[in-house]
Amino acid sequence: MAGLQELNDTDFQETVEASDTPVLIDFSATWCQPCKALAPVIEAVAQEYEGKLLVRKVDIDQARQTAIRFGIQGVPTCIFFKNGAEVDRFMGYRDLKEIKALTDKVIG
Repeated sequence: MAGLQELNDTDFQETVEASDTPVLIDFSATWCQPCKALAPVIEAVAQEYEGKLLVRKVDIDQARQTAIRFGIQGVPTCIFFKNGAEVDRFMGYRDLKEIKALTDKVIG
């Protein structure tokens, strides 16, 4: 996921709270094979919804406090935020159609 900005424990909250648009955070890890499979799908969502959805990633090994705060039990876990609050989440691989349906529900 070279194209997505990575957030850490320091800038996570300010980024999510300051966003005027809904936010999708992809919690992942470098050693996670399903995360690697999901990465291009998340990047496609980021491109398709540019301007309507802010998409960022969080490496759970680099941002442990944030992962703990949101109860990340496994990766990949993706969480949608609206107005700084969690509104939806999914865990594991999802295809583009499924993620677009969730995204449309969140931004709609």
